[in-house]
Amino acid sequence: MLEEIKRTAAFIKAQTEDFAPEVGIVLGTGLGGFADGIEAVHTLEYKDIPGFPVSTVEGHKGRLIFGRVAGRRVVAMQGRFHYYEGYTMQQVTFPIRVMQQLGIRYLFVSNASGGINTSFRVGDLMVITDHINLMPNPLIGRNIAELGPRFPDMHNCYDKDLIAAATRIAEEEGIKLQYGVYVGGTGPTFETQAEYRYFKAIGGDAAGMSTVPEVIVARHMSIPVFGVSVITNCGLSDEVGDHEDVQLQGRKAGVKMERLFKRMIENLK
Repeated sequence: MLEEIKRTAAFIKAQTEDFAPEVGIVLGTGLGGFADGIEAVHTLEYKDIPGFPVSTVEGHKGRLIFGRVAGRRVVAMQGRFHYYEGYTMQQVTFPIRVMQQLGIRYLFVSNASGGINTSFRVGDLMVITDHINLMPNPLIGRNIAELGPRFPDMHNCYDKDLIAAATRIAEEEGIKLQYGVYVGGTGPTFETQAEYRYFKAIGGDAAGMSTVPEVIVARHMSIPVFGVSVITNCGLSDEVGDHEDVQLQGRKAGVKMERLFKRMIENLK
C-alpha cells in the first residue's frame, strides 16, 4: 500500500507543480461550497488520479482543490468516500495517507450528522471533542511502520489547542458552537429510533456515516485534527431522514463553518 500511496502523491506533485499544502480539508455532505472560497491554483478530478476511488454520493463533487485560504496553502477534498459505498477502509482513508505525503501538517474534517443531544437544533455546528467508532477500524491489517505505530494512542484525537482556538474565534465572530461526541456508523440507512437511544446511552451527541476512519488514520500519522459536525436533523424526533434535506441544511450551516475554518486556518502556527 505504501508504494501506491507514494506513486499517487508523486503523480499529484507533478500535476500541481509541487504545490505543498499545509492544511488538508475534508468537506462532507452539503458542505462542498466551502471550496468556492478557496483561491484555487490547481484542481484535479478524482477520476483522473491514479489509485483514487470515485465519489458516488450526491453532494460530493469528487475533486481535489489546491489553493490558498487566508494566505495558507491548502488541499480540499470536495467529496469524500464512505464504507457504505462498497469501498474498503483502506480505500476510504487513502486520500488522507496521500495528503500526508504531500506535506499537510493539520487536518480539518467536516460532516453532516444527526443530532442526539436534545439541546441541539438543526443548523448547529458541533465541534467534535471525541468519537465512538462503530465501523471496522481502518488500521486492521499489516502495520506500515513508516506511517505510524502498530498501536496508536487515540487520546486527544481532536486537538485541544485547535478546539480552544475555535472557541475563541467563534466568540469573536458571533458563531454559536456546540461540543460533543460523534458516533460513526456504517450506514447507508439512517438510524432507527432505538439506535439513536443506544447512541445516547453510550455517550454520543451526534451520529453519522463518515469522518472517524479518516481521523484514526490521521492520528496514526500524528497529524493534529479539528472536526465539525453540522447538525442537519434531530435523530430522536419523529422526523423522517432524507438525504436531500441533509444537503440543504448542510449548505445553510456551511456558511458559518466557512467563516470558522477560514479564521482558524489564518491563525495556525
